[in-house]
Amino acid sequence: MSDLQFFGHIIDNEEVESLGGERFDAWNPWTREVWAQAADGMAADADRAVASARRAFDEGPWPRLGRVERGKAIHRLADLMEARADDLAWMDSTNMAKPFEQAKHDVARSVWNFRFFADHQRDHCGETFPMDSGHHTYSEFGPAGVVAAISPWNFPLMMASWKIAPAIAWGNTCIIKPSEDTPASVTLLGRLAAEAGFPPGVLNVLNGHGAPAGSSLTGDDRVDRVTFTGSSTTGKLVMASAATHLAPVSLELGGKGANIIFEDADLENAVYWAVEAIFRNAGQICLAGSRLFIHRSIADEFMRRFVAAAEALTIGDPFDPSTRFSSLASKRHFDKVASYVESARALGGTVLTGGVADDGTWVVRPTIVTDLALDAAPYCEEIFGPVCVVNVFDTEAEVVHLANDTRYGLNAMLFTENLSRAHRVASALRAGTVWVNCFFIRDLRTPFGGVGDSGVGREGGNFSREFFTEPKAVVMQIDRKG
Repeated sequence: MSDLQFFGHIIDNEEVESLGGERFDAWNPWTREVWAQAADGMAADADRAVASARRAFDEGPWPRLGRVERGKAIHRLADLMEARADDLAWMDSTNMAKPFEQAKHDVARSVWNFRFFADHQRDHCGETFPMDSGHHTYSEFGPAGVVAAISPWNFPLMMASWKIAPAIAWGNTCIIKPSEDTPASVTLLGRLAAEAGFPPGVLNVLNGHGAPAGSSLTGDDRVDRVTFTGSSTTGKLVMASAATHLAPVSLELGGKGANIIFEDADLENAVYWAVEAIFRNAGQICLAGSRLFIHRSIADEFMRRFVAAAEALTIGDPFDPSTRFSSLASKRHFDKVASYVESARALGGTVLTGGVADDGTWVVRPTIVTDLALDAAPYCEEIFGPVCVVNVFDTEAEVVHLANDTRYGLNAMLFTENLSRAHRVASALRAGTVWVNCFFIRDLRTPFGGVGDSGVGREGGNFSREFFTEPKAVVMQIDRKG
């Protein structure tokens, strides 16, 4: 018998093996050792999970619960998550080498996601539309049905909670497939949902790979909604699969975020956030500020501070309280990011600091690159690692053009003390989210998503309500004719 931890599928509130007994290894990327195994879902396992969710929606109590009762159940899950916060954070840190303090922060945000939507679905349930014609119209938002959610490995619990919380809050049932790189915390979440008293089938966890587990979910005509976060390439496959049965999709995909530093920026604040935007989570953030544009008049001073701040980041064991930066999440991803660093050098870029660690770890140090052509792959393509490419600019119009010159459009940042410029540039940037003088601040009431290769649709607040429900108009005659 193996002494490795095991994470099964959660189906009908039971933790189960794959029907064929298939498993895969879960790695600790800091120690480069296998620490657990998870059930490897096949098509038959996906079929079982969808059948459970379908039955729970069509026949079970969850969609028919009052909004207050459903909210109470979700708050019970949030309470259990808070009680197990260290365990959830430990799993994410072990699974992907996220610094433990950052993982705990992610757990707190995940708890808030559930609490927010537990209350939101209670308070935002429809609108009325008075009419002059002797009629009265109102809208109602009923659950859509079965939701297939596929979440990424960079924020294992938090990104899953962004999808699960609104889906179940609005009365849907859900199958979540976490990344095969990070199965642990989402599986524990499924265990806690059963402990919180969720009816069987409301939240199922299907572990496994994109194929066959993920593709079996997205292509199943019993699934009513598909929500996916991951690469743009995979997102296109997900959309094509869901289109076979006309399931609406919400896709949050890649990014190549622009970070613009104007000449009047508060440099201390701008440097702090520039470091957070590209080096937090070892750069493994779709929202990363990976393209940095600095006004020429302040470029030398900003770069002196930025390089020093990057070099001051403590690299090490994610469970060491002093660690701010650790290894990449897998050997496969390490190889990809390392190849971009080498490509940057080969294409004439200057690596001011950072590069690939030479100690056998899966670490790419905080890396800053200048002198790359605007069509060079490390400049144009999403690296999804701690690699920042830097350019200077002279005018506002020039930098807006440079920032928008990308097939991505997930987010952007700008730093200025000029209020008019802040509003003007924020409006001109082609991005789903623009942060001014900050980064990574999320209000769950606001729309979240991107344009171009960064995705389709928006989630958050009423945007989540409209995606995870079937809006209905009811028109009533008030004045009788004749």
